[in-house]
Amino acid sequence: MKRTISKYDFERAFHDCGRGDQFSYEALELLFDFLEEMEQDTGEEWELDVISLCCDFSEDDWGEIADNYNIDVNSASGNLEDVVIDYLQDNTLFVGKTSGTLVYQAF
Repeated sequence: MKRTISKYDFERAFHDCGRGDQFSYEALELLFDFLEEMEQDTGEEWELDVISLCCDFSEDDWGEIADNYNIDVNSASGNLEDVVIDYLQDNTLFVGKTSGTLVYQAF
């Protein structure tokens, strides 16, 4: 039996599992919208697994991502955040951008 949940239920599930600080509220909204869109695109329903989502997705600022994935931003021209976003789009699932972080599938 599957149950449709709201954004509030989605956020609440993270708090109930002790993972309320894993993502910002903005990031949880992005992740919820992303997963809903994936369901619509694939026609496959997702089962909410908070721990799995916490393992599979991350929220970091562009500098942390550049450091963690050895992205050479020193020789890049233009907006460095855009360089990191391009890297994520080329190498993994880029979920979206909050007011200060990027949400993506960790790899």
